[in-house]
Amino acid sequence: MCMLCKIFGSSIGRKVMVALAGLALCGFLIVHLAGNLFFFVGEGAFNHYAEAIANNKLLPAAEIALLVLFALHILVSLKLRWENKQARPVGYEKYQSKGGRSWGSSTMTWTALLVLAFLIVHLKTFRFGNDDQGLYALVMSWFKNPFYVAFYVIAMLGLGLHLSHGVQSAFQTLGLNHPKYTPAIRKLGFAFAFVICAGFASIPLWAFFMGGAR
Repeated sequence: MCMLCKIFGSSIGRKVMVALAGLALCGFLIVHLAGNLFFFVGEGAFNHYAEAIANNKLLPAAEIALLVLFALHILVSLKLRWENKQARPVGYEKYQSKGGRSWGSSTMTWTALLVLAFLIVHLKTFRFGNDDQGLYALVMSWFKNPFYVAFYVIAMLGLGLHLSHGVQSAFQTLGLNHPKYTPAIRKLGFAFAFVICAGFASIPLWAFFMGGAR
C-alpha cells in the first residue's frame, strides 16, 4: 500500500493513473457504441438490449466503477495541469506556438469540459429519464429536437478531438514512445477517435433526418 502511495504520489505515477483510466474508458466507449448500434436494427432489438443491461445484477457495480474511472481521469488530469502551470507560469504560450501541437492536444481541457457537460445532460435525459414506453421511444423523442441533436453531435466532435490526442498520449505515458511505433500509434489514435465520433454522432443524425428504424 505504501509503495502504491509513493508511485501515485509522484507526477509520473499520476500520469500513469490518468493514462490507465483513460484507456479503460476507451474500452467502455467501444462496448457502449456496440450496444447503441442496436438502435439501427429497430425498436424491439434496442429495447431488448436496454432491458438486458438494466436487469443485469452487475450494473450497479459497473456504474460505480465507471464513476471512479471518470473521477480519477478528470480530477488527476486537472491536478497535473495545475502542477504544470505552477511549474512554468511564464512562457507556456510561447511553447504552444512553436508547433508540434495538434488541435486535440491544445484543446484537451475544453473538450473534457464539453464531454463532462454532455455526460451530465445525457445521464439526466436517458439514464434517469421517463422511459415507460421503452428507451427507444424516449431516445427518438429527444432526437426529434434539432437543438439536442446539434448539442449531441458537437459533444461527439469534442470527444473525437479529445481522443485524437488522448489515446496516443496514454500509450506514450505507458512507455510506447519509439520512432518505430509512435507514427502507428498516432494513426491508431486518430482512427479510433474517428470511429467513436462518427459512430455515436450517426445515431442522432440518422434518427433526426431518417426518422429511425421503421
